[in-house]
Amino acid sequence: MRKWLWLAALVIAADQLTKWAVFLSMEYHAMIPVLPVFSLVHVHNSGAAFSFLADAGGWQRWFFLGVGVSASALLLHLLRKHQREALMSLSLSLILGGALGNVFDRVWHGFVVDFLYFHYQGHAFPAFNIADSAITVGAGLLIWDSLRRKSP
Repeated sequence: MRKWLWLAALVIAADQLTKWAVFLSMEYHAMIPVLPVFSLVHVHNSGAAFSFLADAGGWQRWFFLGVGVSASALLLHLLRKHQREALMSLSLSLILGGALGNVFDRVWHGFVVDFLYFHYQGHAFPAFNIADSAITVGAGLLIWDSLRRKSP
């Protein structure tokens, strides 16, 4: 199980280092175009995915913090239970690292730092971060793993 926890720790470290770099090098709401469809930005999200409940008055910080801690406990339990299943463990480790990366932001800042921003001709995907990416990839792998286990 140790290698899966190291992977989760690597996700947390990459997430926190990139957010720290954005925090130190970019003004809040700054945008640096990198490609015609991609920019680095510095935004804060006090809500959940796609800024869900971002303007809820402050209670959502504690709610999402509790959800993140509870989800992490469940992920650790599942990781312990499935540690010999490589794809399942990879998925759970990515989700765990991402969840804890965003939990740390909520504890330290009260919001999550987002900085990856994709856009095209007036259309845009909400800004996100490394933790969000790890959660998304982990969830996709978890779905793939569950689909491939089903017998025809």
